[in-house]
Amino acid sequence: MNQRIGIIGGSGLYDIEGMQILDEPRLETPWGKPSDALMLARIGEQEVVFLPRHGRTHSIPPQRINYRANIYAMKLAGVSQIISISAVGSLREAIVPGHFVIVDQFVDRTNGRDSTFFEGPLVTHASMADPVCAALRNRLLSACKSAGGITVHDGGTYLCMQGPQFSTRAESELYRSWGMDVIGMTNMPEAKLAREAEICYATVAMSTDYDCWHAEEADVSVEGLLEVMHGNGIRAKAMLTALFSAGEGLHECHSGCRHVLDTALIGGVSGHNDAALRPVHALIERLL
Repeated sequence: MNQRIGIIGGSGLYDIEGMQILDEPRLETPWGKPSDALMLARIGEQEVVFLPRHGRTHSIPPQRINYRANIYAMKLAGVSQIISISAVGSLREAIVPGHFVIVDQFVDRTNGRDSTFFEGPLVTHASMADPVCAALRNRLLSACKSAGGITVHDGGTYLCMQGPQFSTRAESELYRSWGMDVIGMTNMPEAKLAREAEICYATVAMSTDYDCWHAEEADVSVEGLLEVMHGNGIRAKAMLTALFSAGEGLHECHSGCRHVLDTALIGGVSGHNDAALRPVHALIERLL
């Protein structure tokens, strides 16, 4: 199987010039059903797997997304790297609505979300010190610059809030005082689970608003978001087209993303019975 690139984001990303749809499998995982059917497509010579994070009709709120099923389904589909395309609020004056941020750090402020595949008897402690694949992040930066018409920021910290409500003014100012750059509701535990699944992960954070901290801008609203998101979607498709046309080095990783479990698993997999291994089989298969 060729290495596949996974894209988790909105369903509008499917409409890319020259894309050929190959299949739309509905996968079952040990963790339940993913948000929707996957879309397996070919763009040039590259096979791509799309998954709408909230479902194709945007019917799943952020706190109800089955993140484990989504990432496991990507693993089953042969995905070796995931590009997360996410709408965010800006916590910095310089990150104007319509700008992209290729983030390099996360702060997780969610609660009650299942954030690991390894609930025992297999136990892991995967490093999240550098939660983004550096090679994939650099490719996305280059693609933004090659596409043209995209103002992109190199690096930034994404604070993941619980949602589905937006921030209070006090919260927004608190996060700014912490040095956060953008705020969203979906990239945790998504990034943590991708790390456990040994899948490279990087986020393209698309700014839609200034949250509610900016005294001279309107507070965030769904109506305002949708208008900016339309333009962001056009820019995101241009970025992906540029990425896939680059060709050489599209699958390189020098960050150890694909061998995380070599040092994260406590005690290895030997000695565990089939019942213990079954829910994580796709994740540990190379170690068996």
